[in-house]
Amino acid sequence: MTPFLVLATLFLTLLRALKADPTDGFSYVKLSEANFQVQKPYDVSVNQRYSYIGGEHRLWVYKTDKPYSQTSNTKPRTEIRITGYDYTSGVWQFEGYAYVPSGTSGVSIMQVFGASTQATTAMLRVYNPSLTYYTNPVLIPNVYNKWYRVNVIHDTGAGRVRVYIDGVFKYETHDNGPATHYFKFGVYTQDNPSDYMESRWVGIKVLRKN
Repeated sequence: MTPFLVLATLFLTLLRALKADPTDGFSYVKLSEANFQVQKPYDVSVNQRYSYIGGEHRLWVYKTDKPYSQTSNTKPRTEIRITGYDYTSGVWQFEGYAYVPSGTSGVSIMQVFGASTQATTAMLRVYNPSLTYYTNPVLIPNVYNKWYRVNVIHDTGAGRVRVYIDGVFKYETHDNGPATHYFKFGVYTQDNPSDYMESRWVGIKVLRKN
């Protein structure tokens, strides 16, 4: 093969990779309302921290709120835990479109729960005004007041996590060890939180590798 053909082949391979959608090679699993379990401060009703109107999940919490149960020592949250698709093996993916209003900070808006070295395998957090993977790196420098497509892929066999924003690869790293995993989204208070935290989500899907 001539040098020109080698370069052309490499260019076409790169072009295909750039155009590839993160869901390629995956199949959507069936989700219904029964798969969405709302976790919210134990002393308030669901409608005081969560709404679902026109296909949009809106979840909010205050830093002074109670945890989700009286026996929990965790920080305040209003999250949806996706049930029915807990996994210990295989390649799984979360997809959704997220919106974070300005002012929200110090909060996790999406997580892959379960790990052997800590509670979670992955977290997408907001720290005024950035979207970050845990605390670093920055995935979006200014996340406020815009809708973003979020795809998080967890390959348990390889022990890797990949994050895409608007279909563009942003970050890859190791996971935190084998466990029973599941996906969550919403608002879960982290360090240095704002008084009020909110995220909105549409188009929530779960996929697994074919």
